[in-house]
Amino acid sequence: MKPSKGLFVTGTDTNVGKTVVSAALMHRCRIDAAVRYWKPIQTGIEESDDTVDVARLGTCDTSEVVRWGVRLPLPVSPHLAARLNGNTIDMRTLVEFAARQPADGAWIVEGAGGVLVPINETETMADLIAALNLPVVVAARTSLGTINHTLLTLEALRGRGLHVTGVIMVGDANPDNREAIERYGRTRVLGELPWLTPLTPAALSEWALSSLDRDGRLSEHLR
Repeated sequence: MKPSKGLFVTGTDTNVGKTVVSAALMHRCRIDAAVRYWKPIQTGIEESDDTVDVARLGTCDTSEVVRWGVRLPLPVSPHLAARLNGNTIDMRTLVEFAARQPADGAWIVEGAGGVLVPINETETMADLIAALNLPVVVAARTSLGTINHTLLTLEALRGRGLHVTGVIMVGDANPDNREAIERYGRTRVLGELPWLTPLTPAALSEWALSSLDRDGRLSEHLR
């Protein structure tokens, strides 16, 4: 049995804000359903731990965080991080683990890197999204270059038959870029997450509850 309720958070690039977006989604989505966060693959674990960050920023209790996954020391692409660590990532192991989890509630799954980052010699992050059978939220920058990167990401997802539920933009507000992404990407921007200084759980919660997915369309993917 594959997960079917929830969202997969991918990005147009690395360090685009997927982890903060995932934490914001935890705040927003737990209004509609019981949610659990999972990062199946984490590279650079010696420098940062996205699961710890989401648990803190999303004010998650222990039942809302799945801590098991592939954890690799070097901050490089998953396939390379695994190779340099002397092993190979087996996507089937990740999918089988997910299938064994309780069927109640919904998932917020965070990917590593972008859609086409390699997991191993033959599979990419897009293959994992498809195997987990989850609709996708794309985290994108608001700054220069985001139109091209976002449209390419949307095209790659749709070309593989994956469902895109929307985009969350991160950074200083840019109405022109938002309009272009919605128009040419044939999608909707679920929210524009500004730089929060300081970035605290309270500040992120306030933004998520007031400005993220105001029309409540994500709820259909959570129940």
